Amino acid sequence: MCFNLAEGPRCRICTDERRDAGLICVVEEPGDVIPVERTHEYRGRYHVLGGALSPIDGVDPEDLKLEELYARVTAPPTPEAGGPIREVVLATNPTTTGEATALHIAAELRARAPEVAVTRLASGLPVGADLEYADEVTLGKALVGRRAL
Repeated sequence: MCFNLAEGPRCRICTDERRDAGLICVVEEPGDVIPVERTHEYRGRYHVLGGALSPIDGVDPEDLKLEELYARVTAPPTPEAGGPIREVVLATNPTTTGEATALHIAAELRARAPEVAVTRLASGLPVGADLEYADEVTLGKALVGRRAL
């Protein structure tokens, strides 16, 4: 269902009834689920794409699990899938290909399911970092994503 690693037809996260079925976190690879889970901040389900868009490397939308994601988001609620989907969190890597993938998914979801909130992980300075060692892009993203205290 989510394309995460599993011993059966559904992974342990998808079978956990305590998880919020209306929240999907989109990641590039199965290994990306682990760091998100380690935060203990996310209680939804996942969707593993199997990579990121990269036309230069020959990775096109049909090479990823994008249609399956769109089908999950637009499908009517069922007992096993849960739902309805309220939010999709785009947690692709903050690389050129990850950003392109996130933008592509966001545009498609806005067209196919405008009632679903599409969010992106914040990016910026890591905890404990010094400003003098931050590159311009990271510092710029930190400024854009600033919040009130």
